[in-house]
Amino acid sequence: MKSLIKQIGIALVITSLTAVSVLAKVRKESITLSSNTTVNGTLVKSGTYQLKFDEEKGELSILKDGKVIAQSGTTTEKRASKAARQFELRLTGSGEEKQLVGISFAGADQNIVLNGSSASR
Repeated sequence: MKSLIKQIGIALVITSLTAVSVLAKVRKESITLSSNTTVNGTLVKSGTYQLKFDEEKGELSILKDGKVIAQSGTTTEKRASKAARQFELRLTGSGEEKQLVGISFAGADQNIVLNGSSASR
């Protein structure tokens, strides 16, 4: 009987931990930068990276091989219409001096704007 109660308790703990991770709302996207780009003052060299957005913390991270390369706080702004069917990456600047100012996930009704940046349309 004690064994059964212990197993039920373990199952409840696992279920509750799974539920918490589902509620965290972390979105990920693979991105390729064709030129060097500044993210919140950090230079990110051209290449392929994982972008991770933690909605609960309002934090955007750029990762390479699991290591955080750059990080920024974010705010959201309402869009006039839903985003296209693909992920959108918004950059400002030209040539070799680009800066990441915002992103939008496919089908989203909000823009995610990096703190300290102004989105240009």
